[in-house]
Amino acid sequence: MLKISKVNVYLVESGRLRPVIVRIETDEGISGVGEAAIAYGLGSTAAAGMIKDLATRILIGKDPHAIEAIWSEMYDHSFWAKGGGAIVFAGISAIEQALWDIKGKALNVPVYQLLGGKVRDELRVYANGWSTQAVTGDDFARAAERPLKDGYTALKCYPLAFPDVAGTVRHPTRRALNKDETRLAYDRVKALRDFAGPDIDIMLDLSGALTTDETIRLCQRYEDLGIDFIEEPADPFDLGALKKISAKVNIPIALGERLHTRYGFRKVLQTHAVDTVQPDIGNTGGIMETKKIAAMAEAFNMRVAPHNCASPVCTAATQHVAANIANFSILEIYPYWSRYEGHLEFTDRVPEYEIKNGYLKVSDRPGLGIDLIEEKIDTYLWAEIKA
Repeated sequence: MLKISKVNVYLVESGRLRPVIVRIETDEGISGVGEAAIAYGLGSTAAAGMIKDLATRILIGKDPHAIEAIWSEMYDHSFWAKGGGAIVFAGISAIEQALWDIKGKALNVPVYQLLGGKVRDELRVYANGWSTQAVTGDDFARAAERPLKDGYTALKCYPLAFPDVAGTVRHPTRRALNKDETRLAYDRVKALRDFAGPDIDIMLDLSGALTTDETIRLCQRYEDLGIDFIEEPADPFDLGALKKISAKVNIPIALGERLHTRYGFRKVLQTHAVDTVQPDIGNTGGIMETKKIAAMAEAFNMRVAPHNCASPVCTAATQHVAANIANFSILEIYPYWSRYEGHLEFTDRVPEYEIKNGYLKVSDRPGLGIDLIEEKIDTYLWAEIKA
Protein backbone atom coordinates (compact mmCIF):
# COMPACT_ATOMS: atom_id res chain seq x y z
CA MET A 1 0.00 0.00 0.00
CA LEU A 2 1.29 3.43 -0.93
CA LYS A 3 2.05 5.80 1.93
CA ILE A 4 2.71 9.54 1.91
CA SER A 5 6.35 9.97 2.90
CA LYS A 6 7.13 13.63 2.17
CA VAL A 7 5.39 16.90 1.37
CA ASN A 8 7.18 19.86 -0.21
CA VAL A 9 5.61 23.31 -0.20
CA TYR A 10 6.87 25.90 -2.69
CA LEU A 11 6.23 29.65 -2.48
CA VAL A 12 7.07 30.73 -6.01
CA GLU A 13 7.83 34.23 -7.30
CA SER A 14 6.70 34.56 -10.90
CA GLY A 15 6.12 38.01 -12.33
CA ARG A 16 2.84 39.32 -10.88
CA LEU A 17 1.98 35.98 -9.24
CA ARG A 18 3.10 34.13 -6.12
CA PRO A 19 1.96 30.56 -6.83
CA VAL A 20 1.71 28.24 -3.83
CA ILE A 21 2.57 24.74 -5.02
CA VAL A 22 2.56 21.43 -3.14
CA ARG A 23 4.30 18.22 -4.16
CA ILE A 24 3.33 15.08 -2.27
CA GLU A 25 5.71 12.12 -2.48
CA THR A 26 5.05 8.48 -1.65
CA ASP A 27 7.24 5.67 -0.40
CA GLU A 28 7.09 4.03 -3.85
CA GLY A 29 8.36 7.06 -5.76
CA ILE A 30 5.03 8.26 -7.20
CA SER A 31 4.44 11.96 -6.58
CA GLY A 32 1.62 14.41 -7.23
CA VAL A 33 1.33 18.19 -7.52
CA GLY A 34 -1.37 20.68 -6.64
CA GLU A 35 -1.86 24.42 -6.24
CA ALA A 36 -3.45 26.72 -3.68
CA ALA A 37 -5.15 29.40 -5.77
CA ILE A 38 -3.91 32.36 -3.73
CA ALA A 39 -1.40 33.35 -6.38
CA TYR A 40 -2.72 36.93 -6.60
CA GLY A 41 -3.78 39.35 -3.89
CA LEU A 42 -2.52 38.71 -0.36
CA GLY A 43 -2.32 35.47 1.56
CA SER A 44 0.13 33.22 -0.26
CA THR A 45 2.39 32.79 2.78
CA ALA A 46 -0.62 31.98 4.94
CA ALA A 47 -1.81 29.37 2.42
CA ALA A 48 1.65 27.81 2.37
CA GLY A 49 1.54 27.65 6.16
CA MET A 50 -1.87 25.98 6.04
CA ILE A 51 -0.53 23.28 3.75
CA LYS A 52 2.41 22.75 6.08
CA ASP A 53 0.14 22.35 9.11
CA LEU A 54 -2.18 19.93 7.31
CA ALA A 55 0.75 17.90 6.02
CA THR A 56 2.40 17.72 9.44
CA ARG A 57 -0.71 16.79 11.42
CA ILE A 58 -2.75 14.76 8.94
CA LEU A 59 -0.99 13.66 5.74
CA ILE A 60 2.27 11.93 6.58
CA GLY A 61 1.88 8.15 6.64
CA LYS A 62 -1.59 8.17 5.07
CA ASP A 63 -2.67 6.16 2.02
CA PRO A 64 -2.87 8.78 -0.77
CA HIS A 65 -5.61 6.80 -2.54
CA ALA A 66 -8.02 7.54 0.33
CA ILE A 67 -8.88 10.99 -1.03
CA GLU A 68 -12.40 11.30 0.43
CA ALA A 69 -11.21 10.08 3.84
CA ILE A 70 -8.29 12.52 3.90
CA TRP A 71 -10.52 15.39 2.74
CA SER A 72 -13.01 14.63 5.50
CA GLU A 73 -10.19 14.46 8.03
CA MET A 74 -8.92 17.88 6.95
CA TYR A 75 -12.42 19.35 6.97
CA ASP A 76 -13.64 17.85 10.22
CA HIS A 77 -10.47 18.02 12.31
CA SER A 78 -8.61 21.17 11.31
CA PHE A 79 -11.34 22.92 13.34
CA TRP A 80 -11.23 26.12 11.25
CA ALA A 81 -12.41 24.55 8.00
CA LYS A 82 -16.08 24.54 9.03
CA GLY A 83 -17.21 28.00 8.04
CA GLY A 84 -13.62 28.70 6.98
CA GLY A 85 -12.34 30.93 4.22
CA ALA A 86 -9.91 31.08 1.35
CA ILE A 87 -6.71 30.26 3.25
CA VAL A 88 -8.01 27.08 4.86
CA PHE A 89 -9.62 25.78 1.69
CA ALA A 90 -6.74 26.79 -0.56
CA GLY A 91 -4.55 24.52 1.57
CA ILE A 92 -7.06 21.68 1.44
CA SER A 93 -7.56 22.18 -2.31
CA ALA A 94 -3.85 22.01 -3.15
CA ILE A 95 -3.42 18.78 -1.20
CA GLU A 96 -6.54 17.22 -2.72
CA GLN A 97 -5.37 17.95 -6.28
CA ALA A 98 -2.00 16.35 -5.56
CA LEU A 99 -3.71 13.21 -4.24
CA TRP A 100 -5.71 12.87 -7.46
CA ASP A 101 -2.49 13.33 -9.42
CA ILE A 102 -0.90 10.46 -7.49
CA LYS A 103 -3.91 8.21 -8.02
CA GLY A 104 -4.01 8.92 -11.75
CA LYS A 105 -0.29 8.25 -12.14
CA ALA A 106 -0.47 5.06 -10.06
CA LEU A 107 -3.28 3.75 -12.30
CA ASN A 108 -1.74 5.26 -15.48
CA VAL A 109 -4.91 7.17 -16.41
CA PRO A 110 -5.80 10.86 -16.60
CA VAL A 111 -7.81 12.16 -13.66
CA TYR A 112 -10.92 12.77 -15.75
CA GLN A 113 -11.21 8.99 -16.20
CA LEU A 114 -11.39 8.58 -12.43
CA LEU A 115 -14.23 11.12 -12.31
CA GLY A 116 -16.34 9.21 -14.83
CA GLY A 117 -14.71 10.04 -18.14
CA LYS A 118 -14.89 12.93 -20.58
CA VAL A 119 -18.07 14.67 -21.67
CA ARG A 120 -16.00 16.71 -24.13
CA ASP A 121 -12.55 16.52 -25.72
CA GLU A 122 -11.84 20.25 -25.70
CA LEU A 123 -12.80 23.20 -23.55
CA ARG A 124 -13.94 26.60 -24.70
CA VAL A 125 -11.98 29.30 -22.90
CA TYR A 126 -12.15 33.06 -22.46
CA ALA A 127 -9.24 35.46 -22.13
CA ASN A 128 -8.77 37.64 -19.07
CA GLY A 129 -5.90 39.94 -18.09
CA TRP A 130 -5.57 41.48 -21.56
CA SER A 131 -6.93 44.93 -20.56
CA THR A 132 -4.91 45.67 -17.41
CA GLN A 133 -3.30 48.82 -18.84
CA ALA A 134 -6.43 50.18 -20.57
CA VAL A 135 -8.10 53.35 -19.32
CA THR A 136 -10.29 54.85 -22.06
CA GLY A 137 -12.75 53.14 -24.33
CA ASP A 138 -10.26 53.41 -27.18
CA ASP A 139 -7.65 51.76 -24.95
CA PHE A 140 -9.99 48.82 -24.36
CA ALA A 141 -10.60 48.42 -28.08
CA ARG A 142 -6.87 48.51 -28.87
CA ALA A 143 -6.08 46.05 -26.07
CA ALA A 144 -8.67 43.60 -27.38
CA GLU A 145 -6.85 43.35 -30.68
CA ARG A 146 -4.26 40.91 -29.31
CA PRO A 147 -6.58 38.23 -27.83
CA LEU A 148 -8.88 38.44 -30.84
CA LYS A 149 -5.90 38.00 -33.16
CA ASP A 150 -4.84 35.03 -31.03
CA GLY A 151 -8.17 33.36 -31.76
CA TYR A 152 -10.14 33.99 -28.57
CA THR A 153 -13.88 34.31 -29.13
CA ALA A 154 -14.72 35.37 -25.58
CA LEU A 155 -13.22 38.15 -23.45
CA LYS A 156 -13.67 39.30 -19.86
CA CYS A 157 -12.75 42.72 -18.53
CA TYR A 158 -13.17 45.02 -15.53
CA PRO A 159 -15.08 48.17 -16.54
CA LEU A 160 -14.69 49.74 -13.07
CA ALA A 161 -10.97 49.03 -12.55
CA PHE A 162 -7.87 51.11 -13.30
CA PRO A 163 -4.21 50.16 -13.86
CA ASP A 164 -2.14 50.00 -10.68
CA VAL A 165 1.56 50.55 -10.10
CA ALA A 166 2.19 46.80 -10.09
CA GLY A 167 1.08 46.50 -13.70
CA THR A 168 -2.24 44.79 -13.04
CA VAL A 169 -5.54 46.44 -11.96
CA ARG A 170 -6.94 48.05 -8.86
CA HIS A 171 -10.64 47.64 -8.20
CA PRO A 172 -12.73 50.48 -6.71
CA THR A 173 -12.72 50.83 -2.94
CA ARG A 174 -15.66 53.22 -2.81
CA ARG A 175 -19.28 52.25 -3.31
CA ALA A 176 -20.32 54.95 -5.77
CA LEU A 177 -19.22 56.54 -9.04
CA ASN A 178 -19.45 60.15 -10.14
CA LYS A 179 -21.00 60.97 -13.52
CA ASP A 180 -17.70 60.92 -15.39
CA GLU A 181 -16.74 57.54 -13.92
CA THR A 182 -20.17 56.11 -14.72
CA ARG A 183 -19.89 57.33 -18.29
CA LEU A 184 -16.41 55.83 -18.61
CA ALA A 185 -17.59 52.47 -17.21
CA TYR A 186 -20.16 52.34 -20.00
CA ASP A 187 -17.97 53.79 -22.76
CA ARG A 188 -15.26 51.18 -22.16
CA VAL A 189 -17.67 48.32 -22.77
CA LYS A 190 -19.41 50.05 -25.68
CA ALA A 191 -16.05 50.62 -27.41
CA LEU A 192 -15.09 47.00 -26.81
CA ARG A 193 -18.35 45.74 -28.28
CA ASP A 194 -18.06 48.03 -31.31
CA PHE A 195 -14.52 46.82 -31.95
CA ALA A 196 -15.08 43.12 -31.29
CA GLY A 197 -18.35 42.86 -33.18
CA PRO A 198 -21.54 40.96 -32.29
CA ASP A 199 -20.10 37.43 -32.44
CA ILE A 200 -17.54 37.80 -29.62
CA ASP A 201 -18.78 36.95 -26.13
CA ILE A 202 -18.04 39.65 -23.56
CA MET A 203 -18.14 39.15 -19.80
CA LEU A 204 -17.89 41.95 -17.23
CA ASP A 205 -16.49 41.60 -13.71
CA LEU A 206 -17.70 44.28 -11.29
CA SER A 207 -16.07 42.73 -8.18
CA GLY A 208 -19.02 43.78 -6.02
CA ALA A 209 -17.72 47.32 -6.05
CA LEU A 210 -20.87 49.46 -6.09
CA THR A 211 -24.03 49.86 -4.06
CA THR A 212 -26.97 47.77 -5.18
CA ASP A 213 -28.93 50.67 -6.69
CA GLU A 214 -25.96 51.97 -8.67
CA THR A 215 -25.11 48.47 -9.87
CA ILE A 216 -28.63 48.07 -11.20
CA ARG A 217 -28.52 51.38 -13.06
CA LEU A 218 -25.14 50.61 -14.64
CA CYS A 219 -26.05 47.04 -15.59
CA GLN A 220 -29.30 48.17 -17.18
CA ARG A 221 -27.25 50.38 -19.49
CA TYR A 222 -25.23 47.33 -20.52
CA GLU A 223 -28.33 45.34 -21.50
CA ASP A 224 -28.25 46.45 -25.14
CA LEU A 225 -24.59 45.43 -25.59
CA GLY A 226 -25.11 41.66 -25.63
CA ILE A 227 -23.16 40.85 -22.45
CA ASP A 228 -22.74 37.14 -21.72
CA PHE A 229 -22.66 37.59 -17.95
CA ILE A 230 -22.02 40.09 -15.16
CA GLU A 231 -19.62 38.65 -12.59
CA GLU A 232 -19.95 39.59 -8.92
CA PRO A 233 -22.42 42.46 -9.34
CA ALA A 234 -22.61 42.35 -5.53
CA ASP A 235 -20.75 40.81 -2.64
CA PRO A 236 -21.37 37.07 -3.12
CA PHE A 237 -22.38 36.78 0.54
CA ASP A 238 -25.10 39.45 0.20
CA LEU A 239 -27.94 37.27 -1.00
CA GLY A 240 -30.49 40.06 -0.74
CA ALA A 241 -28.51 42.31 -3.07
CA LEU A 242 -28.00 39.48 -5.55
CA LYS A 243 -31.72 38.72 -5.65
CA LYS A 244 -32.62 42.40 -6.12
CA ILE A 245 -30.09 42.85 -8.94
CA SER A 246 -31.08 39.67 -10.76
CA ALA A 247 -34.74 40.69 -10.62
CA LYS A 248 -34.06 44.04 -12.29
CA VAL A 249 -31.23 43.31 -14.72
CA ASN A 250 -31.70 41.28 -17.91
CA ILE A 251 -28.13 39.98 -18.05
CA PRO A 252 -27.08 36.61 -16.58
CA ILE A 253 -25.20 36.78 -13.27
CA ALA A 254 -22.09 34.78 -12.39
CA LEU A 255 -20.08 34.39 -9.19
CA GLY A 256 -18.22 31.88 -7.08
CA GLU A 257 -14.47 32.54 -6.83
CA ARG A 258 -14.85 33.71 -3.21
CA LEU A 259 -17.15 30.86 -2.14
CA HIS A 260 -15.87 27.67 -0.55
CA THR A 261 -17.25 24.12 -0.62
CA ARG A 262 -20.72 22.88 -1.49
CA TYR A 263 -21.90 24.35 1.80
CA GLY A 264 -20.88 27.85 0.75
CA PHE A 265 -22.56 27.50 -2.65
CA ARG A 266 -25.79 26.03 -1.29
CA LYS A 267 -27.28 29.32 -0.08
CA VAL A 268 -26.47 31.08 -3.34
CA LEU A 269 -27.98 28.30 -5.43
CA GLN A 270 -31.16 28.39 -3.39
CA THR A 271 -31.73 32.07 -4.22
CA HIS A 272 -31.98 31.30 -7.96
CA ALA A 273 -30.34 34.72 -8.39
CA VAL A 274 -27.30 33.33 -10.20
CA ASP A 275 -27.10 31.78 -13.67
CA THR A 276 -23.45 30.65 -13.75
CA VAL A 277 -21.34 29.49 -10.81
CA GLN A 278 -17.56 29.89 -10.83
CA PRO A 279 -15.88 27.56 -8.32
CA ASP A 280 -12.09 27.59 -8.27
CA ILE A 281 -10.65 24.15 -7.65
CA GLY A 282 -7.64 25.83 -6.02
CA ASN A 283 -9.63 27.33 -3.14
CA THR A 284 -13.13 25.85 -3.02
CA GLY A 285 -12.05 22.45 -1.74
CA GLY A 286 -10.44 20.75 -4.71
CA ILE A 287 -11.37 18.61 -7.69
CA MET A 288 -14.09 16.41 -6.18
CA GLU A 289 -15.60 19.31 -4.25
CA THR A 290 -15.89 21.26 -7.50
CA LYS A 291 -17.56 18.26 -9.14
CA LYS A 292 -20.06 18.13 -6.27
CA ILE A 293 -20.75 21.86 -6.62
CA ALA A 294 -21.30 21.37 -10.34
CA ALA A 295 -23.79 18.59 -9.66
CA MET A 296 -25.69 20.85 -7.27
CA ALA A 297 -25.68 23.64 -9.86
CA GLU A 298 -27.00 21.23 -12.48
CA ALA A 299 -29.91 20.39 -10.19
CA PHE A 300 -30.67 24.13 -10.06
CA ASN A 301 -30.38 24.40 -13.88
CA MET A 302 -27.20 26.50 -13.75
CA ARG A 303 -23.98 26.53 -15.78
CA VAL A 304 -20.42 26.17 -14.46
CA ALA A 305 -17.60 28.42 -15.67
CA PRO A 306 -14.62 27.60 -13.41
CA HIS A 307 -12.63 30.52 -12.03
CA ASN A 308 -8.93 30.14 -12.84
CA CYS A 309 -6.25 32.70 -12.01
CA ALA A 310 -3.06 30.98 -10.94
CA SER A 311 -0.19 28.99 -12.47
CA PRO A 312 -0.39 26.26 -15.15
CA VAL A 313 -0.74 23.68 -12.36
CA CYS A 314 -4.21 24.97 -11.50
CA THR A 315 -5.16 25.21 -15.19
CA ALA A 316 -4.07 21.63 -15.77
CA ALA A 317 -6.07 20.41 -12.78
CA THR A 318 -9.18 22.39 -13.69
CA GLN A 319 -9.38 20.90 -17.17
CA HIS A 320 -10.19 17.46 -15.73
CA VAL A 321 -13.32 18.65 -13.91
CA ALA A 322 -14.32 20.86 -16.84
CA ALA A 323 -14.00 17.92 -19.23
CA ASN A 324 -16.10 15.71 -16.97
CA ILE A 325 -19.10 17.80 -15.90
CA ALA A 326 -22.18 18.06 -18.10
CA ASN A 327 -23.02 21.70 -17.32
CA PHE A 328 -19.60 23.21 -18.05
CA SER A 329 -19.79 26.33 -20.23
CA ILE A 330 -16.39 28.05 -20.45
CA LEU A 331 -13.03 28.23 -18.64
CA GLU A 332 -11.17 31.35 -17.56
CA ILE A 333 -7.62 31.76 -18.90
CA TYR A 334 -4.94 34.41 -18.31
CA PRO A 335 -2.87 33.93 -21.47
CA TYR A 336 -0.43 36.81 -20.99
CA TRP A 337 1.22 36.37 -17.59
CA SER A 338 4.51 35.75 -19.39
CA ARG A 339 4.72 39.39 -20.47
CA TYR A 340 5.60 40.49 -16.93
CA GLU A 341 9.20 40.78 -15.85
CA GLY A 342 10.31 37.91 -13.65
CA HIS A 343 7.83 35.41 -15.08
CA LEU A 344 8.94 31.85 -14.29
CA GLU A 345 7.97 28.77 -16.24
CA PHE A 346 8.42 25.94 -13.76
CA THR A 347 6.20 23.22 -15.28
CA ASP A 348 6.96 20.83 -18.12
CA ARG A 349 3.70 21.81 -19.81
CA VAL A 350 1.87 25.15 -20.05
CA PRO A 351 -1.77 24.55 -21.06
CA GLU A 352 -2.19 28.25 -21.86
CA TYR A 353 0.22 27.80 -24.77
CA GLU A 354 -1.85 24.94 -26.19
CA ILE A 355 -5.00 26.98 -26.83
CA LYS A 356 -6.09 27.22 -30.45
CA ASN A 357 -9.04 29.21 -31.79
CA GLY A 358 -10.39 29.72 -28.29
CA TYR A 359 -10.30 26.04 -27.26
CA LEU A 360 -8.03 23.94 -25.03
CA LYS A 361 -7.70 20.26 -25.88
CA VAL A 362 -7.94 18.07 -22.77
CA SER A 363 -4.67 16.32 -21.94
CA ASP A 364 -4.59 12.51 -21.92
CA ARG A 365 -1.42 12.29 -19.83
CA PRO A 366 -1.73 10.28 -16.58
CA GLY A 367 -2.73 12.16 -13.45
CA LEU A 368 -3.20 15.88 -13.86
CA GLY A 369 -0.93 15.84 -16.89
CA ILE A 370 1.67 18.28 -15.60
CA ASP A 371 4.94 18.01 -13.67
CA LEU A 372 7.31 20.44 -11.99
CA ILE A 373 10.72 21.26 -13.43
CA GLU A 374 12.77 20.58 -10.32
CA GLU A 375 15.80 22.70 -11.15
CA LYS A 376 13.54 25.73 -11.60
CA ILE A 377 11.24 25.30 -8.62
CA ASP A 378 13.64 23.95 -6.00
CA THR A 379 14.88 27.49 -5.33
CA TYR A 380 11.42 28.30 -3.98
CA LEU A 381 11.13 25.41 -1.53
CA TRP A 382 9.43 26.91 1.53
CA ALA A 383 8.81 23.86 3.71
CA GLU A 384 9.67 20.17 3.65
CA ILE A 385 7.69 17.76 5.81
CA LYS A 386 8.99 14.21 6.15
CA ALA A 387 7.86 11.03 7.85
